[in-house]
Amino acid sequence: MVNKILFWSFFGVAVRFWQLGIEMRPLLSRPLVYPVYAGIGASVGYWLQGIEDRQMRFLRETRDRLLEKRARRVAREGQPNIGTEYQKEQEGLFASPKLVVETGAHIPGGVMTERTQAAE
Repeated sequence: MVNKILFWSFFGVAVRFWQLGIEMRPLLSRPLVYPVYAGIGASVGYWLQGIEDRQMRFLRETRDRLLEKRARRVAREGQPNIGTEYQKEQEGLFASPKLVVETGAHIPGGVMTERTQAAE
């Protein structure tokens, strides 16, 4: 959190330097103004940090609710969720775990093996 506040403090001072550079005025004619700009930048950084914290908390809670919902569905149906056919073949963030039902599409007692890149 401190690094973001410091970044935005320096950004506030840099904006003041940029403003004076555009106006072609001396940079250190009123040096007491720079802490004001640093304070404004720090307050913006603190505000943005609060926004990020709230967004991450919301995403964490949403993820936890989704995982609980999936766990309840697996407990109710008695079979693991291996995803859609498209998800089974994909790699990356939204892909299903690499589990493939060897004996059929949706057999509750079916044999499941793990498929990895090395096994293929």
